[in-house]
Amino acid sequence: MHLSEVIKGPILTEKTYAQMANGVYTFSVNRKANKTHIRKAFEQIFEVKVEKVNIVNNKPKTKAVGRFVGKTSAVKKAVIKLAAGEQLSLFNDEQTK
Repeated sequence: MHLSEVIKGPILTEKTYAQMANGVYTFSVNRKANKTHIRKAFEQIFEVKVEKVNIVNNKPKTKAVGRFVGKTSAVKKAVIKLAAGEQLSLFNDEQTK
């Protein structure tokens, strides 16, 4: 698996915004990736030192809309804690005039 295929994108919710202040970031990752793949990809792409990686594997749930029944998509989340002193900028800090 190529490193650019491991990390899909950040998961941005109120809870993850609060965790960013403590150096903890949540990303959606490839379902076949393990902790080692995620750590290597994150360190190479963002050029930061990763202290810890936790994984949450959310299975699809059955949902009904009217008479139609389907399933939500399965998502694998990685909760990544950066080493002390490391910082990651997900957003463009420059303000437009």
